[in-house]
Amino acid sequence: MTAPIRVLVADDQALIRAGFATIIDAQPDLEVVGECGDGRAAVDLARRLEPDVVVMDVRMPVLDGIEATRQLAGAGVAHPAKVLVVTTFNLDAYVYEALRAGASGFLLKDAPPAQLLDGIRTVAGGAALLAPEVTRRLVGRYADRIRPPDATADDVPLAPRELEVLRLIAGGMSNAEIAEALVLSPETVKTYVSRILTKLDLRDRVQAVVYAYRRGLVT
Repeated sequence: MTAPIRVLVADDQALIRAGFATIIDAQPDLEVVGECGDGRAAVDLARRLEPDVVVMDVRMPVLDGIEATRQLAGAGVAHPAKVLVVTTFNLDAYVYEALRAGASGFLLKDAPPAQLLDGIRTVAGGAALLAPEVTRRLVGRYADRIRPPDATADDVPLAPRELEVLRLIAGGMSNAEIAEALVLSPETVKTYVSRILTKLDLRDRVQAVVYAYRRGLVT
């Protein structure tokens, strides 16, 4: 039997924490291993419990969810956690900052319970929980803020075909769309995507999009 996905829930509202925990624990493949009400406690608990996914609120006392996410999954973290940010605020700036901090996904609290559960499973499986077009819109909007003035593609350690696939990922294409555009099988595209993430030491497609914009591969 496969071990359940271990989840840490961080939210400053006790009622929401309890609701999330009840929904999650009712699933045979999910298990809540901890709960907390502020960002500092979330960081401490995540480091101690090593959950598969941290469900993180944005607005919390002591340390907000964005900074807590950065400390758990940001650049330079040796063993980054997988963070699913869940908030009541549907603001592009929050989504952008959460992704830049290292989050693997973003959901609104008014999403149906099934969407929360699917989100946890998606993030636990190593995928990013954002539609490609949403990723493109958000990162594209903030590209000027994340692209260094001397950004260049010259030192990107990818073969020409891999670079082409990366550009299409950053352009908002799904694997199926990339396969059609390049006349490749979906399995081959999946292999390219995996190879790109490995070579660039990236966790998921969201980070790949940010990388592409930072290097000036797309505009």
